[in-house]
Amino acid sequence: MADIQVTRDDVELDVPTLVEGLPGVGLVGKIAADHLVGAFDMTEYATVHCEGLPEIAVYREGEPAVRPPVRLYADEERDLVVLQSDAPVSTNAAEEFAGCVAGWIEANDATPIFLSGRPADKDGVPSLYGIATGDGEALLREADVDSPTENGGVTGPTGALLYEAQRAGIDGVGLVVEADRRFPDPEAARVLLTQGIEPLAGVDVSTDRLVEQAEEISEARAALAEQMGEAEDESTSARPLGMFQ
Repeated sequence: MADIQVTRDDVELDVPTLVEGLPGVGLVGKIAADHLVGAFDMTEYATVHCEGLPEIAVYREGEPAVRPPVRLYADEERDLVVLQSDAPVSTNAAEEFAGCVAGWIEANDATPIFLSGRPADKDGVPSLYGIATGDGEALLREADVDSPTENGGVTGPTGALLYEAQRAGIDGVGLVVEADRRFPDPEAARVLLTQGIEPLAGVDVSTDRLVEQAEEISEARAALAEQMGEAEDESTSARPLGMFQ
């Protein structure tokens, strides 16, 4: 049965902010979500059993217990929930997955923040802009997040989540950041956190480790670039649309 099962009834949430961290371009959503879970020592709150998720068991170093690949973590004090994913969602089942997650969002009066990378050849700090569903545009203005500078579309499961949120009239936002199309991009994830998630969710999180990761990955890119082609099968991506598309 497709549902989200709460495993910690002792955690009380009011009107939480949900940060979605599915894999995608530059792994920006996953990196940002994983960083929040670790930085705030968040509690594993629920397991996600929506259609479209691979039936695999994941485990961690030093911990024998297995767990499902997609979970919700909660921070009661900050009224924050993070969707952490250790596996991509099947694009063929994105519609069913999005409906399942949107149902939880509506039932818990949550405000979702959806994350996506836009493939780009960056020069300097990656640029960020926001898109909105329902009355989410007011949230973007309050957080001083820029509007899109081009026509575009968000694909994959994150695109399906945004579509479902728009269809259901959920007040939510999507953050789109320039990201490396071939490599994990912690610098882009840092921009998501500092320029988007922090002001929108009203939290403050250290990103020093992400800066260190960005430097380490930057040093390795030159050697790896010759061995890797461009990946076209990301779970989620934001891409420009031509005038007539």
